[in-house]
Amino acid sequence: MSNSYAAWNRAGYDAMMLGYEAWTVIALRTMRAATGHADTERETRRMVDEKWDAAFSLPFALWSNMLDMTPLAMTNRTLSHYGKTVRANRRRLTRS
Repeated sequence: MSNSYAAWNRAGYDAMMLGYEAWTVIALRTMRAATGHADTERETRRMVDEKWDAAFSLPFALWSNMLDMTPLAMTNRTLSHYGKTVRANRRRLTRS
């Protein structure tokens, strides 16, 4: 029982960190737009496209094992799915 509790605690921590990383990406994008960065329009389009892609690709990412997945496994896969894009955006925006 305690192992399951620890796993859910870890998933909660991962969700919190994903929220923090997403907030960081939002702040970086906002700063770029506020300073009149040259590619603000392209970045805005990219953001919207990524949100649509992430939202519509998640069901397909989960579909392969959906019937056999536990709620915890589905939570972890969802966090991983969104986390890849958020981390890639953070790396890209901090480089430029």
